Amino acid sequence: MRASDLLKPRPEGLYCPPGDFFIDPVRPVGRALITHGHSDHARSGHRSVLATQETLDIMGLRYGEDFAGTTQAAVPGETVDMNGVAVTFHPAGHVLGSAQICVEHRGMRIVASGDYKRQKDATCLPFEPIRCDVFITEATFGLPVFRHPPDHEEIARVLKSAAQFPERSHLIGAYALGKAQRVMRLLRDAGYDKPIYIHGALARLSEYYQSQGIDLGRLEPATVESGGKADFAGAIVVGPPSAFADRWARRFPDPISCFASGWMRIRQRAKQGGVELPLIISDHADWDELIITIKETGAAEIWVTHGREEALVRWCELEGIAARPLHLVGYEDEGD
Repeated sequence: MRASDLLKPRPEGLYCPPGDFFIDPVRPVGRALITHGHSDHARSGHRSVLATQETLDIMGLRYGEDFAGTTQAAVPGETVDMNGVAVTFHPAGHVLGSAQICVEHRGMRIVASGDYKRQKDATCLPFEPIRCDVFITEATFGLPVFRHPPDHEEIARVLKSAAQFPERSHLIGAYALGKAQRVMRLLRDAGYDKPIYIHGALARLSEYYQSQGIDLGRLEPATVESGGKADFAGAIVVGPPSAFADRWARRFPDPISCFASGWMRIRQRAKQGGVELPLIISDHADWDELIITIKETGAAEIWVTHGREEALVRWCELEGIAARPLHLVGYEDEGD
């Protein structure tokens, strides 16, 4: 069987004709398999959804309990038969509940990895390399310039700055799902035991992470209704990046602006965003991790999607690996 007969790009997303399902479709479809809960991959309105229980729960929190007609929880490592196509979910290491989706039929095995990273992360299961014929990889940071430093070193920079400037607050911009909770856990693992103040947009997802046994420590709402700016002197505050552009951020004493993202490797991008303390912490694989992962899968063919597709395709060609860009549309960098 040819790989293109098992999975093929369509305007709705990756489609499996023999199984009659889509992977991470960008518009409502009859049957959707979802890799993780970020809104560019997990959308509401599908007739049926198959995803890990955590992803289903996250979609319910974000879209309401009626986000799909029917839902089914996929257990990592257990195979589900879909019209004769074997489908298995494996951990992707991206955010809580994230998964790669292995599709196998008539001797052809394709792994759609969704978004993934290889750095250790206490808030989700680690990525599992799966041997396959075709590996579908993201390329968000698919350029050699992107090499992410150890995340604990980046968090140490925040704590060092907080010790140096006890009269100032530190505002860390981090995406609401995955990145924010990872930053909180990294702070705890580094020994920070004071309350972490959070924007209201992070509350429900952070509570859900806590309910799943991921200890984020004491979290307090970042509000000043009951006090003043002085109450946040020396505080670490975590919120979505969008919140730092409005009046909410001005309630804190002489705040030091931080942003946790793989894009902070680009100094000009940090400068343009007014980021005083850029933190290179990404939930995506960097260049070296992309290369290592491709090699570990043993795939004879690589399909590259959403990101710097051309550079990774070119590297594959130089290594003698067949590769092509999928040019899928509708996927952003929400979880970077």
